[in-house]
Amino acid sequence: MDYVLGFDGGGTKTECVLMDAAGKILARSFSGPSNPWRVGVESATREIEKAADLSFEEARVARHVIVALGAGLAGTGNPELKERMHASLAGAFPGAAVSIFTDLEIALAAAGEGPVIVLVAGTGSAAIGRNAQGQIWRTGGQGPRFGDDGSAFDIGSRAVARAMKEREQHGKDSILGRKILEQLDYASWPELRERATLQPDNVFPSVFPIVAAAADAGDPAAREILAQAAGELSSLVHAVAEHSGHGRENIMIVKTGGTVGRCAFFDVQLDAALKRVLPQAQIGGLRMSPAEAAARAARH
Repeated sequence: MDYVLGFDGGGTKTECVLMDAAGKILARSFSGPSNPWRVGVESATREIEKAADLSFEEARVARHVIVALGAGLAGTGNPELKERMHASLAGAFPGAAVSIFTDLEIALAAAGEGPVIVLVAGTGSAAIGRNAQGQIWRTGGQGPRFGDDGSAFDIGSRAVARAMKEREQHGKDSILGRKILEQLDYASWPELRERATLQPDNVFPSVFPIVAAAADAGDPAAREILAQAAGELSSLVHAVAEHSGHGRENIMIVKTGGTVGRCAFFDVQLDAALKRVLPQAQIGGLRMSPAEAAARAARH
């Protein structure tokens, strides 16, 4: 029997789906980050292989029976990086037809047919939309140097900057600042700053769950940071709506990414911000996981 793999890889984790020829999902597994722009092609490939091996083990399937794989990977909007990632995966899975998609392309596929705007709010942030004529627009996804406003990276960096400033002004840590240091196991802000300078992707996204928990517990600083992030994410959706001609008509907005569904306060703020820019919109989730959409795209 022929088998297909589908991957959804971002800056924090990789999801893998193993599918048979009939489209049945046999296994689902997870590994670390596989955004090649952030972690490099070799590291991204290793995490993809790791996730695949976990699915092979669960389904008791050998690697050589894979005939195709689809990978929706953040960072592959760059043509050169996409080509390098394609070559690397072709070498890791010899004999399999390899298809590489951006994370936005595969999220749009996972949203189903028809007019829709997909907001991706994970380690990075971006939005992509398709109108009734099938035309596609996208914005964001430029990485932390040029954007990613409202993302987990952005939220984490803002929270750290705010906590460090409060420490300097008041001579002691705020409640949120204390939680950041304690839960990330740093002895001091200089230690965290040094690590963040060298490996920002290993620091700032990890701060998001701390901010999320603090916001749900009523921390005003955490709530202010998340409310601002919600507004920035809604601006991405609004920009796509303006370009695609959706305007204020009844359009579906689909939310996905690692920050969605992790914090009740943030979810409420984000929905409210989206309703402010598109009052008649319906807000929902993906029809299938991006990894499943990648596998189905690879089958066809």
